[in-house]
Amino acid sequence: MKALMFGWEFPPHILGGLGTASYGLTKGMSLQDDLAITFVIPKPHGDEDQRFLKIIGACNTPVVYKDIPESVLRERFGNYMDPQEYYALRDNIYADFRYLYTNDLGCIEFSGRYPDNLLEEINNYSICAGVIARREQFDVIHSHDWLTYPAGIHAKNISGKPLVIHVHATDFDRSRGQVNPQVYSIEKNGMDHADKIICVSNLTRDTVISKYNQDPSKVITVHNAVEPVSDSVAAIQPMNHTQDKIVTFLGRITMQKGPEYFVEAAYKVLQKTRHVRFVMAGNGDKMEAMIQLVARRGIADHFHFTGFLKGQQVYEMLKSSDVYIMPSVSEPFGISPLEAMQVGVPSIISKQSGCAEILNYAIKTDYWDIDAMADAIYSIISYPAMYDFLRTEGKREVDSITWEQAGKKVRAVYDQVCYR
Repeated sequence: MKALMFGWEFPPHILGGLGTASYGLTKGMSLQDDLAITFVIPKPHGDEDQRFLKIIGACNTPVVYKDIPESVLRERFGNYMDPQEYYALRDNIYADFRYLYTNDLGCIEFSGRYPDNLLEEINNYSICAGVIARREQFDVIHSHDWLTYPAGIHAKNISGKPLVIHVHATDFDRSRGQVNPQVYSIEKNGMDHADKIICVSNLTRDTVISKYNQDPSKVITVHNAVEPVSDSVAAIQPMNHTQDKIVTFLGRITMQKGPEYFVEAAYKVLQKTRHVRFVMAGNGDKMEAMIQLVARRGIADHFHFTGFLKGQQVYEMLKSSDVYIMPSVSEPFGISPLEAMQVGVPSIISKQSGCAEILNYAIKTDYWDIDAMADAIYSIISYPAMYDFLRTEGKREVDSITWEQAGKKVRAVYDQVCYR
């Protein structure tokens, strides 16, 4: 079976959990010998790991052929195109997109990020998807998150192949209910056109059914997982050179992630003990507000902001931590607690997170209950037996949550839509 996947980011160039999940899932699915994956992203950088899939860049896909010599196309894109295909493509509907901003090879430029003109890039990405769907051979289309739903729909309309969409989050999660009507429309349109909808948690599945009016029989949950720890990560040594305990928040500093509850819990813990430091790792639109809140609470001497961390830096921070905390207001899944527990860091997560559905050895509190959060932090850093128990059992638990298992569930969805 051949799957054509549309994504928005892929390691090592990631800006959030979407790229991490896309990498883990595709790598887990690649263990199935009869499955081949072609993964499309707006702008590859050339250093992505392609040992287990093929990556195509929308930015390298010509959408305007009329004025491009065949020799130039062959030099740039290889000899995959026979003359009959070339002339058909040159004169087809995509010649009508001459008004698009394209480079000399007829390719649309993409930022490779989440720019201010994001909706325009999403639309342009769907145009490229139409060209790719004509060129590639595949049995099923798989679109990751709302940015790629229009691309998936376009590919489905052109190829007639079934469409599976993967809901990693909805705008109800990102906005605390203040939904952007344009984003909601894109999300709902993707769901309406999908043959099957995969959600990363039952929490997200309930939202898809109730807020987007989807048939429950069409919506399935496949929980995320975690990549095995590499030898390089296992070799990382903790960097904490003080006697103080380290409590870490790592993620986007946005209202969805509940950073203010972390600051307030830190304030309460510091009223009981001063032998602890709090780290907020990441960036986002609430960062300035959090710096000001820390200052107002008078805890700046025990509170640190690292900025955005990626790759090895993430694990250096986690391995130097005694407690990891994710106080998200609405978290469709949340891979970071699994990554923390994987390297032996006891974790505290909000009950409003999807990963709470599968983790038994993380402490769970309501995101708004800063007293319970502070008590949990204080208990872990004060009682060695509790710390050791959570550390040992947490690692054992997450080591059994694999992307290979998630990949098999996704494959079952493919079989349903392809062979029904």
